[in-house]
Amino acid sequence: MVTKKNALIFGYNEYAKEIKKSISSIYESIEIFSLGVSDEHNFDLSDDWSFLEKRYKMEDSISFCVLEDIAENIFLTISLRDAFSNMPIVAFAKDKESAAKLELAGASRVIPLTQTTANIISEMLEKPIITDVLHNIFYEKSDLQIAQVNISSDHDLELAYSYDLLILFIVRQDLSKEFIYSSKALHHGIDKNDFIIVVGMANNIIAYEKRLGVKDV
Repeated sequence: MVTKKNALIFGYNEYAKEIKKSISSIYESIEIFSLGVSDEHNFDLSDDWSFLEKRYKMEDSISFCVLEDIAENIFLTISLRDAFSNMPIVAFAKDKESAAKLELAGASRVIPLTQTTANIISEMLEKPIITDVLHNIFYEKSDLQIAQVNISSDHDLELAYSYDLLILFIVRQDLSKEFIYSSKALHHGIDKNDFIIVVGMANNIIAYEKRLGVKDV
C-alpha cells in the first residue's frame, strides 16, 4: 500500500515526465518543479523550502530528485534532507559512483538508470496488475532493488537464480526493444554486451555482479 499522498518531482526533463505518467494513478497530487523557471512551479537550490510547506503536508509527501546535472542533484538532495528529515527522497543517478554520493547526501532510495532502463521501468509501471508492487520496490518501502546488469561474456542465466534474483528482461546489445520476460529467458541465448534487468536483494545483486566480473562493482 502506498503511504504518501503527494509526489513532488524536482527537475523538468524526460525522467520527470515518465515518473509523472507512471505514478498518475497512485498519488492524489503530483507536481513537477523546474529549476530556475520564473513561475509558481519553479525552485532554486537555496535552503528555503517554505513554499512547499505552505502548499503541502510534508509528512504526506515523497520527493523525486531527477536533475540531470549530478552536482545539482546531490545539492538538491542534501537541501531537502536537511529541511525534511523524515520525507522519503528518491534520487536518480547516472551511474554507481553518483548513486553512492546521493546515498551519502541523504536519499532514501537511489536508482542508477540509463535511458533504456528508464523506458523499461515506464513500460512495466503502465501495467496495472504490477503497479503497486513495482512502485514499492522503486520508491517507498521494499528491501528489494531493481538493477541493470551488463553481460561481458557468454553467460548461463541459471546463475542469476542461484543468487535469488528474478530476471525481468533481457535487452539486446543493439538496444532493440526485444524485451524477453523471465518465463522465456532460459530458452534464449544471451550474448556479450547484452544486459539483463533483475530484481533482488542488494547484497545478492552485488555478489552476482562480482561473480560476473562487472568492473564498477
